[in-house]
Amino acid sequence: MTAGRARLYYTCTFLCVSFRALRESVDGHARRPGLPCWLDTRTVEMLSAELRRCREEAVPFAELHRPLDHALYHCGLLMAQCPGALDHRRCRQHLGAIIAPLEDTTTLLASPPRREGPWLAAARRLGGWLRH
Repeated sequence: MTAGRARLYYTCTFLCVSFRALRESVDGHARRPGLPCWLDTRTVEMLSAELRRCREEAVPFAELHRPLDHALYHCGLLMAQCPGALDHRRCRQHLGAIIAPLEDTTTLLASPPRREGPWLAAARRLGGWLRH
């Protein structure tokens, strides 16, 4: 695993664990009836900034774009409706929608990168040559 890929793996793992901890915190408050949804917006802002940075570092890894974009989208929705505009159920849904693609990303990063076969590599080189 290259250094950049390893850094992304550990960053995505950190983000996944952090968003899970937030979800557990929200679940703890949901067990107490009458309390509004509680979410530490500063923590979410910090995690959102880290997620954006992670997405920028993932530019060379095309297979990571979709799950990270998905996580960023739901993080933006969560931030737009937080604090207080969400009930526990909706907040939990957004957090789950952030966690799932982060889990997919860590799975993709943990597996060895796909290697091109000799024919695909040759076709790519020829395609580039033909375009010029």
